[in-house]
Amino acid sequence: METMAKDLSYYKPLANAAGIGSMLGSGIIVGLAATISVWQTGLHLTNGQVGILSGALTFAIAFGSLFGARLAESIGLTKVFNSINLMYAIGAGIAMFAPNYTVLLVGIIIAGVASGTDLPISLTVISRDTPDSDMTAKLVSSTQIYWQAGIFISYICSFLVSKMAGATGARIVFAILTVFAIITWLWRSFSGRFRGLHEEAAERIASEKDNNESTVKVSVTSVLFGKSKGKFLSFFFAILIFYIGWNLLANTWGQFQTFMMVKADASQSLATGAGIVLNIIAFVVSMIFSSIAGGKHRNTGFVIGSIIMFLAMIGLTLGGGNLVAIILAIGFYNLGSPMAGEALYKVWTQESFPIEVRSSIQGIINGTSRVCCALFAFITPALVMPNTIKLTMWCFAGVVAISFIAGLIMVNLQKKYGRAED
Repeated sequence: METMAKDLSYYKPLANAAGIGSMLGSGIIVGLAATISVWQTGLHLTNGQVGILSGALTFAIAFGSLFGARLAESIGLTKVFNSINLMYAIGAGIAMFAPNYTVLLVGIIIAGVASGTDLPISLTVISRDTPDSDMTAKLVSSTQIYWQAGIFISYICSFLVSKMAGATGARIVFAILTVFAIITWLWRSFSGRFRGLHEEAAERIASEKDNNESTVKVSVTSVLFGKSKGKFLSFFFAILIFYIGWNLLANTWGQFQTFMMVKADASQSLATGAGIVLNIIAFVVSMIFSSIAGGKHRNTGFVIGSIIMFLAMIGLTLGGGNLVAIILAIGFYNLGSPMAGEALYKVWTQESFPIEVRSSIQGIINGTSRVCCALFAFITPALVMPNTIKLTMWCFAGVVAISFIAGLIMVNLQKKYGRAED
């Protein structure tokens, strides 16, 4: 086929557009977490309202992942891919101008639902529009670079505006998110390059259907509970357990990294500045890992990354609540996490299921994981205090081990059954 002869650069714009969506996803999470104390001061929020805002965002992302992707497969992936960031921009814009707690909450929920909807859809668009599985793996994993970039940029912006009066600094951070969302919406919607890639994919899929005698409708239920349920349910639960374990740790560092440092006697400036430096590590490793995600060294990276994360948890138990130990452990964790986390979950899901249900299954896994993280966030502050963090990190070391075992099972399942494109 002609499309098979086209190189990676031809399809790279898909990863860039999807990647900016990932950047907005991490940006809203870290942007709120890093500015929540500013919002509290500027809008005179209670501690209870602060907790509701953080929990509402996580649940909104989970809702978007669980239900937005299913809706998109009904009305059209491309339509939602093009327009979902307009909804994000509306939500972030409402939050930016929020005069009180209620309006801020509404804006956060709207942006969160849009963010949760975008991730599984944008990844499925990449895998649908790219005809080669190895290219797909590289492009899907490369979106993780943008996720890390969103974290990095949010920390920088929050650091720069941290000393502004009232809620001004937080409003500026959300203004930046609004602008990026509008640019992404316009780019996806009106780019002739994207339109051409979508049309090529539609023609290729139509041709494949014409050559396929089967007319059986493919759904999540038919895939997970049909004649190949042994294979697909094994894939599903291996990825689900792997991602929930990894995401519990990632969400803890993402939402409570600054909190942990401050409780260990770091100043707000030191905690935020350390977050910038520590995330550079994850950003660089994400760039390196994306280049091997479609090759034979990916599984080796997964094993190395898991071992590094496990050692980071053990190191933190030995250091207790010491600030230096916390910073070193987070740095070590950021070294291993990109090789054994989000990028693999994205690639494994896109590789393992039929194209018709990838968005829905990715959304189910992502949404379920986010619900678990949201529930866990209610008790996390008490678990990462200096007097309890040692025991907590022993438990997290166990979580890393469980996630690692699930990942190993997934690796072996792919060796046994192959990938969806194979």
